Amino acid sequence: MTAEALDALREEINRLETDERASIAEQIKAARAHGDLKENAEYHAAKEAQAHLETKIKRLRTRELNAEVVEAATGGVIGFGSRVEVTGEDGSQPATYRLVSAQEASPRDGLLSFDSPVAAALNGKRAGDTAAVDTPNGERRLRIVSVS
Repeated sequence: MTAEALDALREEINRLETDERASIAEQIKAARAHGDLKENAEYHAAKEAQAHLETKIKRLRTRELNAEVVEAATGGVIGFGSRVEVTGEDGSQPATYRLVSAQEASPRDGLLSFDSPVAAALNGKRAGDTAAVDTPNGERRLRIVSVS
C-alpha cells in the first residue's frame, strides 16, 4: 500500500477508537436510563453496534500491522504508485490514474488497482509509449502523455 493509504488507515482507526466509541458509549448510557435491560431494544441495538465497531477496529488494526508500504516507482517508468496521464488513440478525453493497491482502488477517483488490466498494460511503459488494453469491446490503445 502507499504511504498515504497507511496514513488514511491510521486516521480511520483513530476516529473509530475515539469519536465512534464515545458515541456508542453515550447511546448505551442513554438506553440504560430507560430501565429494564432485558426488553430494552435500544440498549441491545447499541450493544450490537458496539460489537460491530470493535470487530471493525480489530480488522483494521490487523490490516495496519500487516501493511507493507511500497514506494512509488521513479525514473519515468510506470510502476506501483505512479501517476499516469493517458489519452485514447481514438481521441478520447485525457485521463489521469494513480496505480495503487487493490484496497485503495477507486476508479471514480482515478485510483486504479495495480492488478487491473489497465495497470498491467501500463506497467513498465514511459511517456510517449502506447499501451494496449484488452476490453470486452476489443482492444483499446492508450497513449501515455506523462508519468510522475
